[in-house]
Amino acid sequence: MTKFGLTLSSEEHPPRRLVELAALAESTGFDFVSISDHYHPWIDEQGHAPFVWSVLGAIAERAPSIDVAVGVSCPIMRIHPAVLAQAAATTGELLDGRFTWGVGTGEALNEHILGQRWPIAPDRIAMLREAVDVIRQLWTGEEVTVRGDYFTVENARLYDPPTNPIPIVVSAFGPVAARIAAEIGDGLWTGGDQEIVDEWSAAGGEGPVYSQISVCWAPTVDEAVTRAHRVWPNNGVPGQLSQDLPTPAHFEQASSIVTKEMIAEAVPCGPDPDAIVDKIRSTVDAGASHVYVHQIGEDQEDFCEFWKTHIAPALTSS
Repeated sequence: MTKFGLTLSSEEHPPRRLVELAALAESTGFDFVSISDHYHPWIDEQGHAPFVWSVLGAIAERAPSIDVAVGVSCPIMRIHPAVLAQAAATTGELLDGRFTWGVGTGEALNEHILGQRWPIAPDRIAMLREAVDVIRQLWTGEEVTVRGDYFTVENARLYDPPTNPIPIVVSAFGPVAARIAAEIGDGLWTGGDQEIVDEWSAAGGEGPVYSQISVCWAPTVDEAVTRAHRVWPNNGVPGQLSQDLPTPAHFEQASSIVTKEMIAEAVPCGPDPDAIVDKIRSTVDAGASHVYVHQIGEDQEDFCEFWKTHIAPALTSS
Protein backbone atom coordinates (compact mmCIF):
# COMPACT_ATOMS: atom_id res chain seq x y z
CA MET A 1 0.00 0.00 0.00
CA THR A 2 1.44 3.37 -1.03
CA LYS A 3 2.14 5.87 1.74
CA PHE A 4 1.88 9.61 1.23
CA GLY A 5 3.89 12.28 2.99
CA LEU A 6 4.39 16.02 3.24
CA THR A 7 7.77 17.64 2.65
CA LEU A 8 9.03 19.80 5.50
CA SER A 9 11.12 22.11 3.35
CA SER A 10 13.85 23.26 5.69
CA GLU A 11 15.12 25.57 2.95
CA GLU A 12 11.86 27.55 3.06
CA HIS A 13 10.76 27.55 6.70
CA PRO A 14 12.34 28.43 10.08
CA PRO A 15 12.59 25.75 12.77
CA ARG A 16 9.43 26.50 14.74
CA ARG A 17 7.41 26.60 11.55
CA LEU A 18 8.77 23.19 10.50
CA VAL A 19 7.55 21.75 13.79
CA GLU A 20 4.11 23.34 13.23
CA LEU A 21 3.98 21.82 9.75
CA ALA A 22 4.77 18.35 11.08
CA ALA A 23 1.79 18.65 13.41
CA LEU A 24 -0.32 19.98 10.53
CA ALA A 25 0.65 16.99 8.36
CA GLU A 26 -0.31 14.63 11.17
CA SER A 27 -3.73 16.26 11.63
CA THR A 28 -4.29 16.27 7.85
CA GLY A 29 -3.85 12.51 7.63
CA PHE A 30 -0.48 12.22 5.90
CA ASP A 31 1.34 8.98 6.66
CA PHE A 32 4.73 10.61 7.13
CA VAL A 33 6.79 13.75 6.78
CA SER A 34 10.21 14.08 5.19
CA ILE A 35 12.68 16.80 6.10
CA SER A 36 15.92 17.74 4.36
CA ASP A 37 19.33 17.95 6.04
CA HIS A 38 21.04 21.00 4.55
CA TYR A 39 23.48 23.66 5.70
CA HIS A 40 22.32 26.13 3.01
CA PRO A 41 19.15 26.72 1.04
CA TRP A 42 19.43 26.31 -2.70
CA ILE A 43 18.92 30.04 -3.29
CA ASP A 44 18.71 33.03 -0.96
CA GLU A 45 15.01 33.59 -1.73
CA GLN A 46 14.21 30.37 0.15
CA GLY A 47 15.91 31.88 3.17
CA HIS A 48 16.32 29.09 5.75
CA ALA A 49 18.41 26.07 6.74
CA PRO A 50 18.03 25.11 10.43
CA PHE A 51 19.92 22.22 12.04
CA VAL A 52 17.76 19.23 11.29
CA TRP A 53 18.63 17.17 14.37
CA SER A 54 17.33 19.87 16.73
CA VAL A 55 14.12 20.21 14.70
CA LEU A 56 13.58 16.44 14.79
CA GLY A 57 13.63 16.41 18.57
CA ALA A 58 10.89 19.03 18.68
CA ILE A 59 8.85 17.18 16.04
CA ALA A 60 9.00 14.01 18.14
CA GLU A 61 7.25 15.86 20.96
CA ARG A 62 4.80 17.92 18.89
CA ALA A 63 3.69 15.23 16.42
CA PRO A 64 3.47 12.01 18.45
CA SER A 65 2.12 9.56 15.87
CA ILE A 66 3.27 10.44 12.35
CA ASP A 67 6.27 8.70 10.77
CA VAL A 68 9.31 10.91 10.18
CA ALA A 69 12.05 10.57 7.58
CA VAL A 70 15.19 12.57 6.84
CA GLY A 71 15.70 12.89 3.12
CA VAL A 72 18.64 12.85 3.06
CA SER A 73 21.78 13.26 5.20
CA CYS A 74 25.30 13.10 3.81
CA PRO A 75 27.40 11.20 6.39
CA ILE A 76 30.74 11.59 4.62
CA MET A 77 32.05 15.15 5.15
CA ARG A 78 30.27 17.89 7.10
CA ILE A 79 29.58 15.64 10.11
CA HIS A 80 31.56 12.49 10.90
CA PRO A 81 29.51 9.28 10.61
CA ALA A 82 30.26 8.37 14.24
CA VAL A 83 28.57 11.59 15.37
CA LEU A 84 25.65 11.09 12.99
CA ALA A 85 25.26 7.54 14.28
CA GLN A 86 24.65 9.01 17.73
CA ALA A 87 22.32 11.73 16.40
CA ALA A 88 20.22 9.25 14.45
CA ALA A 89 20.11 6.75 17.31
CA THR A 90 18.88 9.44 19.71
CA THR A 91 16.30 10.62 17.18
CA GLY A 92 15.13 7.04 16.75
CA GLU A 93 14.61 6.74 20.49
CA LEU A 94 12.63 9.98 20.64
CA LEU A 95 10.45 8.91 17.71
CA ASP A 96 10.02 5.40 19.15
CA GLY A 97 10.08 3.34 15.97
CA ARG A 98 8.73 6.05 13.64
CA PHE A 99 12.08 7.16 12.17
CA THR A 100 13.57 6.43 8.75
CA TRP A 101 16.97 7.84 7.83
CA GLY A 102 17.84 8.63 4.26
CA VAL A 103 21.53 8.96 3.41
CA GLY A 104 23.40 9.89 0.26
CA THR A 105 26.58 11.34 -1.19
CA GLY A 106 25.36 14.91 -0.82
CA GLU A 107 25.99 18.17 -2.63
CA ALA A 108 28.93 20.52 -2.53
CA LEU A 109 26.45 23.24 -1.55
CA ASN A 110 26.26 21.81 1.97
CA GLU A 111 29.30 19.61 2.40
CA HIS A 112 32.28 21.73 1.32
CA ILE A 113 31.86 24.30 4.09
CA LEU A 114 34.81 23.10 6.22
CA GLY A 115 37.23 23.63 3.35
CA GLN A 116 37.62 19.98 2.40
CA ARG A 117 38.11 19.04 -1.23
CA TRP A 118 34.85 18.00 -2.85
CA PRO A 119 35.53 14.38 -3.86
CA ILE A 120 34.70 12.95 -7.26
CA ALA A 121 31.57 10.80 -7.43
CA PRO A 122 33.25 7.35 -7.20
CA ASP A 123 35.12 8.45 -4.07
CA ARG A 124 31.95 9.80 -2.50
CA ILE A 125 30.22 6.48 -3.12
CA ALA A 126 33.11 4.59 -1.50
CA MET A 127 33.00 6.98 1.45
CA LEU A 128 29.26 6.42 1.83
CA ARG A 129 29.69 2.65 1.88
CA GLU A 130 32.30 2.94 4.64
CA ALA A 131 30.25 5.50 6.58
CA VAL A 132 27.16 3.28 6.62
CA ASP A 133 29.30 0.39 7.87
CA VAL A 134 30.63 2.55 10.71
CA ILE A 135 27.10 3.62 11.63
CA ARG A 136 25.75 0.08 11.67
CA GLN A 137 28.64 -1.09 13.85
CA LEU A 138 28.00 1.69 16.37
CA TRP A 139 24.29 0.93 16.46
CA THR A 140 25.08 -2.48 17.96
CA GLY A 141 25.98 -0.72 21.20
CA GLU A 142 29.37 -2.43 21.25
CA GLU A 143 32.67 -0.57 21.49
CA VAL A 144 33.91 0.18 17.99
CA THR A 145 37.36 0.93 16.61
CA VAL A 146 37.71 1.46 12.87
CA ARG A 147 40.69 2.50 10.79
CA GLY A 148 39.24 2.62 7.34
CA ASP A 149 40.22 4.20 4.07
CA TYR A 150 38.27 7.36 4.92
CA PHE A 151 37.19 7.30 8.57
CA THR A 152 38.82 6.59 11.91
CA VAL A 153 36.88 5.70 15.04
CA GLU A 154 38.59 4.89 18.33
CA ASN A 155 36.95 3.19 21.32
CA ALA A 156 33.52 4.63 20.51
CA ARG A 157 30.38 3.20 22.05
CA LEU A 158 26.80 4.38 21.91
CA TYR A 159 25.19 3.97 25.29
CA ASP A 160 21.77 4.67 23.80
CA PRO A 161 21.77 2.60 20.61
CA PRO A 162 18.52 2.19 18.70
CA THR A 163 15.93 0.13 20.54
CA ASN A 164 13.89 -0.14 17.34
CA PRO A 165 15.58 -0.76 13.99
CA ILE A 166 16.22 2.42 11.99
CA PRO A 167 15.95 1.79 8.25
CA ILE A 168 18.81 3.37 6.30
CA VAL A 169 17.36 4.29 2.91
CA VAL A 170 20.08 5.13 0.40
CA SER A 171 19.74 7.85 -2.21
CA ALA A 172 20.50 7.00 -5.84
CA PHE A 173 19.95 8.89 -9.07
CA GLY A 174 22.22 6.83 -11.32
CA PRO A 175 22.77 3.11 -11.99
CA VAL A 176 26.02 2.77 -10.00
CA ALA A 177 24.51 4.43 -6.95
CA ALA A 178 21.40 2.26 -7.35
CA ARG A 179 23.50 -0.89 -7.11
CA ILE A 180 25.30 0.46 -4.03
CA ALA A 181 21.93 1.32 -2.48
CA ALA A 182 20.86 -2.29 -2.99
CA GLU A 183 24.07 -3.49 -1.35
CA ILE A 184 24.17 -1.32 1.77
CA GLY A 185 20.66 0.06 2.26
CA ASP A 186 17.26 -0.90 3.58
CA GLY A 187 15.47 0.93 0.77
CA LEU A 188 15.91 3.42 -2.05
CA TRP A 189 15.58 7.21 -2.16
CA THR A 190 15.25 8.40 -5.73
CA GLY A 191 13.52 10.76 -8.12
CA GLY A 192 10.76 8.67 -9.63
CA ASP A 193 12.86 7.15 -12.41
CA GLN A 194 11.65 3.66 -13.32
CA GLU A 195 15.08 2.65 -14.67
CA ILE A 196 16.80 3.47 -11.37
CA VAL A 197 14.22 1.51 -9.41
CA ASP A 198 14.63 -1.43 -11.79
CA GLU A 199 18.43 -1.28 -11.49
CA TRP A 200 18.18 -1.27 -7.69
CA SER A 201 15.68 -4.12 -7.69
CA ALA A 202 17.75 -6.20 -10.11
CA ALA A 203 20.76 -5.77 -7.81
CA GLY A 204 18.78 -7.26 -4.93
CA GLY A 205 17.37 -4.08 -3.47
CA GLU A 206 14.49 -4.52 -1.05
CA GLY A 207 12.45 -2.20 1.10
CA PRO A 208 10.64 1.11 0.65
CA VAL A 209 11.21 3.43 -2.30
CA TYR A 210 10.91 7.13 -1.45
CA SER A 211 10.27 9.78 -4.11
CA GLN A 212 9.38 13.45 -3.84
CA ILE A 213 7.21 15.48 -6.17
CA SER A 214 7.09 19.28 -6.10
CA VAL A 215 3.80 21.07 -6.61
CA CYS A 216 2.54 24.60 -6.14
CA TRP A 217 -1.09 24.88 -5.17
CA ALA A 218 -2.59 28.37 -5.40
CA PRO A 219 -6.01 29.81 -6.26
CA THR A 220 -4.83 30.53 -9.82
CA VAL A 221 -2.30 29.00 -12.18
CA ASP A 222 -0.55 32.34 -12.71
CA GLU A 223 -0.08 32.87 -8.99
CA ALA A 224 1.26 29.35 -8.56
CA VAL A 225 3.70 29.55 -11.47
CA THR A 226 4.98 32.94 -10.33
CA ARG A 227 5.56 31.65 -6.81
CA ALA A 228 7.20 28.42 -7.91
CA HIS A 229 9.50 30.31 -10.26
CA ARG A 230 10.45 32.80 -7.56
CA VAL A 231 10.95 30.35 -4.69
CA TRP A 232 12.06 27.12 -6.38
CA PRO A 233 13.67 27.83 -9.80
CA ASN A 234 16.42 25.35 -8.90
CA ASN A 235 13.90 22.67 -9.90
CA GLY A 236 15.16 23.36 -13.43
CA VAL A 237 18.87 22.98 -12.65
CA PRO A 238 19.95 19.70 -14.29
CA GLY A 239 21.78 16.65 -12.92
CA GLN A 240 25.43 17.05 -12.06
CA LEU A 241 25.19 20.81 -11.48
CA SER A 242 23.01 20.23 -8.44
CA GLN A 243 25.79 18.14 -6.89
CA ASP A 244 28.77 20.34 -7.72
CA LEU A 245 27.70 23.99 -7.41
CA PRO A 246 29.10 25.29 -4.11
CA THR A 247 26.93 28.27 -3.07
CA PRO A 248 23.37 29.61 -3.29
CA ALA A 249 24.76 32.39 -5.49
CA HIS A 250 25.90 29.79 -8.02
CA PHE A 251 22.44 28.17 -7.97
CA GLU A 252 20.89 31.58 -8.56
CA GLN A 253 23.13 32.04 -11.58
CA ALA A 254 22.28 28.59 -12.92
CA SER A 255 18.57 29.17 -12.25
CA SER A 256 18.58 32.48 -14.12
CA ILE A 257 17.99 30.62 -17.39
CA VAL A 258 14.99 28.77 -15.96
CA THR A 259 11.79 30.37 -17.29
CA LYS A 260 8.28 30.38 -15.91
CA GLU A 261 7.28 28.20 -18.83
CA MET A 262 9.87 25.59 -17.84
CA ILE A 263 8.57 25.57 -14.27
CA ALA A 264 4.96 25.31 -15.45
CA GLU A 265 5.90 22.29 -17.54
CA ALA A 266 7.81 20.52 -14.75
CA VAL A 267 5.70 21.38 -11.67
CA PRO A 268 1.93 20.96 -11.28
CA CYS A 269 0.79 24.53 -10.58
CA GLY A 270 -2.60 25.92 -9.61
CA PRO A 271 -5.91 24.61 -8.26
CA ASP A 272 -6.44 21.58 -10.52
CA PRO A 273 -6.31 18.40 -8.41
CA ASP A 274 -6.04 16.16 -11.46
CA ALA A 275 -2.57 17.47 -12.34
CA ILE A 276 -1.27 16.60 -8.88
CA VAL A 277 -3.02 13.23 -8.79
CA ASP A 278 -1.60 12.34 -12.20
CA LYS A 279 1.91 13.25 -11.07
CA ILE A 280 1.56 11.12 -7.95
CA ARG A 281 0.19 8.17 -9.92
CA SER A 282 3.05 8.31 -12.41
CA THR A 283 5.54 8.32 -9.52
CA VAL A 284 3.84 5.30 -7.97
CA ASP A 285 3.82 3.55 -11.35
CA ALA A 286 7.59 4.14 -11.53
CA GLY A 287 8.00 2.07 -8.37
CA ALA A 288 7.66 4.48 -5.44
CA SER A 289 6.09 3.08 -2.29
CA HIS A 290 6.42 6.37 -0.36
CA VAL A 291 5.53 9.56 -2.24
CA TYR A 292 5.98 12.84 -0.42
CA VAL A 293 4.68 16.15 -1.72
CA HIS A 294 6.61 19.40 -1.59
CA GLN A 295 4.18 22.31 -1.61
CA ILE A 296 6.31 25.26 -2.71
CA GLY A 297 5.93 28.39 -0.64
CA GLU A 298 4.31 29.49 2.58
CA ASP A 299 0.72 28.49 1.78
CA GLN A 300 0.86 25.17 3.60
CA GLU A 301 -2.43 25.22 5.52
CA ASP A 302 -4.54 25.82 2.41
CA PHE A 303 -2.62 23.14 0.54
CA CYS A 304 -3.22 20.63 3.34
CA GLU A 305 -6.94 21.42 3.25
CA PHE A 306 -6.85 20.96 -0.53
CA TRP A 307 -5.07 17.63 -0.05
CA LYS A 308 -7.63 16.39 2.46
CA THR A 309 -10.61 17.56 0.39
CA HIS A 310 -9.53 16.76 -3.17
CA ILE A 311 -6.28 14.78 -3.46
CA ALA A 312 -6.55 12.11 -0.75
CA PRO A 313 -10.07 11.00 -1.80
CA ALA A 314 -8.98 10.72 -5.44
CA LEU A 315 -5.98 8.60 -4.47
CA THR A 316 -8.06 6.39 -2.20
CA SER A 317 -10.59 5.73 -4.95
CA SER A 318 -7.96 4.90 -7.59
